[in-house]
Amino acid sequence: MAEGTWEKLSQVAILGAEYDSPERQPHPKCLEGTRVDVLKLIYGLLDKQEKSQIIWLHGTAGVGKSAVAFTVAERMKCLKVTEETKIETRLAGSFFFSRKHTNRSSTGHVFATLAYQLARNFPSVQKDVNRAIRENPAVLNASMSLQDQMKELFRRPLWHLESRLRECPPPVFVVDALDECKPETVADLISLLGQALRDPELPVVHILLTSRSEEHIRKVIQKEDMRTLVCEIPVNTSGEGIAGTISLDGEDVDKDIHIFLQHSFTELRSRHPDFPQPTADKLTRLANRAGRRFIVASTMMKFVDDGYNDPRDRLELMLELTNELLPGTEVYKLYNCILATCSDPNRAYQHLSIVAALADPLPISQISKLLGPGQGSDIATVLVQLRSFMDIPADSSKPVNIYHSSIRDYVSDFSNCTLPGSQLITAPHSVLADSSFRLMIQDLPNSTDLLDALSALKLYNQTVQADDPRSLQKTLAFVVELPEPLHALTGLLWLRGARGSGLRSWLETSDGRAWLQTQGGENYLHTQKGEDWLETRGGGYWLQTHAGNTWLQTERGRDWLQSGQGWLWTQRRRQVAEDLG
Repeated sequence: MAEGTWEKLSQVAILGAEYDSPERQPHPKCLEGTRVDVLKLIYGLLDKQEKSQIIWLHGTAGVGKSAVAFTVAERMKCLKVTEETKIETRLAGSFFFSRKHTNRSSTGHVFATLAYQLARNFPSVQKDVNRAIRENPAVLNASMSLQDQMKELFRRPLWHLESRLRECPPPVFVVDALDECKPETVADLISLLGQALRDPELPVVHILLTSRSEEHIRKVIQKEDMRTLVCEIPVNTSGEGIAGTISLDGEDVDKDIHIFLQHSFTELRSRHPDFPQPTADKLTRLANRAGRRFIVASTMMKFVDDGYNDPRDRLELMLELTNELLPGTEVYKLYNCILATCSDPNRAYQHLSIVAALADPLPISQISKLLGPGQGSDIATVLVQLRSFMDIPADSSKPVNIYHSSIRDYVSDFSNCTLPGSQLITAPHSVLADSSFRLMIQDLPNSTDLLDALSALKLYNQTVQADDPRSLQKTLAFVVELPEPLHALTGLLWLRGARGSGLRSWLETSDGRAWLQTQGGENYLHTQKGEDWLETRGGGYWLQTHAGNTWLQTERGRDWLQSGQGWLWTQRRRQVAEDLG
């Protein structure tokens, strides 16, 4: 493949979306001896060579879908397409969606990422990918038609493999956590994958999709043209009268969770030899309280083995906390219990919600800087109490990551948290917006970041003037104090020409009053909108200040006093003076 084309593809491919990417560590994986029935079913389906299939594994949060997806991808990576090949494996590509990473929460580069992996695995298709990019370089653009991307980067290279793979076990793509992709684009992605697999000119290919049982995903998968392709594994239908159902939350999961807990405590003992192996009764109690949800069992173990406290004390505390949980209760109740153990539960909840709300993960030092000396002063000491919820790397330059999407769901709605006083906590997005504005205005007018943002906003705001936004660097010379974020935004909009009545409150700030003394302010007062403002209460107060009196003595001020509006203001002022006298 031409080096320039390959380099372009490698730059847009989302490497962090691959199943074994370091960005996804610690990787969720099924322990040996667990998920036996589900994995056996999936492997059997993936070995079928009659026709292409989409295998849809779905269920509620925390039942272990991503662990199954990782385990399947890892197995396919270990299987060669033929005995003779040294490179080509059955794993053609993988894409693990994630809401906590902006480049992994949309479909813009899914096909480019899969094409990159496919070309690495099957060198013979590199020339097809190369030709597609050379003929249409825009196909690598995230805003390009998703259908065009599918045809050029997915269907075209697979078509080249049809004769090569005719007698071979089918290649497999693994796409995990579709529910973490933006809903407005995921339906098109599923439909296009189905369209490709129905193409009779392509080799037999299987795709494993995992997701929660979201309605918008179910709706597209159950369309008429998809039904013959999809093999659904109904992981959440236990107890609904369907005989022989294989489920991720069935009765056999109790045994799997027991194995997981045993394995976790064995690993804990390898690091802490003095830690006593929990009794069978304690293991059973923890396994039962997990309610067949691996995320609950995993969170329990992260609480016990947080690397910060004595695991013996933490185990006893966890057993005490789980006494309040009924088997199968929501994971949110466990999250409430764990937060209640923090020195300041509401503060911990606030910081947890802020970390979960970040568009992209940040290191603790950057979160502290973003929040400022007030909000961010205790971020490190608070987050260390939340190791059950997030991975905090020893290297402070690396970002903090929440362990599971259910944590984001938990903090996204205040009603999920039952801690006293949690309903009064400021919403995380409001905190982040306020902090971001504070950070941006610290360097005004020297920094150009906010001015650059205004350049982009200009395209969407009809009230913005057409002159160069960088002229603000001169215009902002009047700034006398660091403004509040809302006032800063209002002032910037005002300076860009937005002079509606809803923004006039800025003129009552110290910077607004200072601006009135500039040439721009004098020009404004000579307009109809300016004269209308002088009639308001805020304008009347300003006229009585030293700056206002100074303006009244100018030629324009005297002209205004002789106008009808000025005469009325003078009469009202005299009347007030007489009443006070």
